[in-house]
Amino acid sequence: MTTIPAPDSPAARAARPTGGSVDRRGTGRRHRLRSPGAGDQHRAGPLALATLILVAIASLFPLYWTLVAASTDGHRVVATPPPLLPGRNLFHNIGYVWDNAGARGMGAALLNSTLVAGTVALSTVAFSVLAGFAFAKLRFRGRGALLALVVATMAVPAQVGVVPLFILMRHLGLGNQLGALILPSLVTAFGVFFMRQYLTQALPTELLEAARVDGANSLRVIWHVVLPIARPAMAVLGMLTFVQSWNDFLWPVIAMNGAINPTVQVALAGLGTGWSTDWSVITAGALIGTVPLLLVFTVFGRQIVGGITQGALKG
Repeated sequence: MTTIPAPDSPAARAARPTGGSVDRRGTGRRHRLRSPGAGDQHRAGPLALATLILVAIASLFPLYWTLVAASTDGHRVVATPPPLLPGRNLFHNIGYVWDNAGARGMGAALLNSTLVAGTVALSTVAFSVLAGFAFAKLRFRGRGALLALVVATMAVPAQVGVVPLFILMRHLGLGNQLGALILPSLVTAFGVFFMRQYLTQALPTELLEAARVDGANSLRVIWHVVLPIARPAMAVLGMLTFVQSWNDFLWPVIAMNGAINPTVQVALAGLGTGWSTDWSVITAGALIGTVPLLLVFTVFGRQIVGGITQGALKG
């Protein structure tokens, strides 16, 4: 016969758990006791703060120097020692660039670059997600060889295909048009490989099988399963593609040679030319061309970091 000790007896008190407190409402939940100073171990020390400050200063100095050079005159920029404080010619140089960058001014060039970079980023993300999902989770004959061929194209320098690509765009009637900049960049091998690597790890095969069992077709699987999981990688790929397309110079200057409606980089190439190079005007144009990228990072940066963090917590 088993003897049950009284609730207040020493035997009953010794049998009670000591790792936490029991909920008074009788649910039996145990609450972990937080040790004193548990959050102090994640607090940054003086050395870490000093390192972060130095890295931030080194990262922001090129942008500050661009502002200083854009606000002075051409002779002062190349003087020794160089200026370290902004001058008084910033708005004058910006106004000159705005009216003389390209045949239609800097405003049209910014609009063209936004159109090209935005279209390229959206198409690259869309096609890369579909191709990356196919390479990661679908089974078809020749998948490995086709993926190896896609990856191998990343080793081919872009300069090799400039001449045949230029001839092809001429035959398609896209000479000196923005379509010549968008069509060759609708999808990239890096984007396909990037999404394939991400979906291989982040997308469980069991989740796809469960969706198939529930009767979902391929379109519903992609829309309701693949895209929500791939959102962090899509944000990163879209940002990288937008910046790369915005800063591209080699192919636009060849494809848009003589065009009256160029992109920002092509429009900036004609600034400051003459008997002597006016570096203050060139840096003013570079400053204007950098502002849209800063705005994109400011507006969408938190969403991208939040999406990456959310994907990491889900994984």
